[in-house]
Amino acid sequence: MIKQLGDGTYGSVWKATNRQSNEVVAIKKMKRKFYSWEECMALREVKSLRKLNHPNVVKLKEVRAVSVPFFPSAPLR
Repeated sequence: MIKQLGDGTYGSVWKATNRQSNEVVAIKKMKRKFYSWEECMALREVKSLRKLNHPNVVKLKEVRAVSVPFFPSAPLR
């Protein structure tokens, strides 16, 4: 992770570089702990971003569970 871009009620957003592709991405680290994969995928934000395809909205690339924290990532333009 390169630097923190913002911090909100539900999580903080970080600028990072994908080590495999060298793509600059945004990673959102959720503040709340999720205890199941289904609980993470049921989040309204995740469900909406999976469906959206618009030039003014970041594209959800993947959702990862690292230990317990949940990190959605999106490419930065």
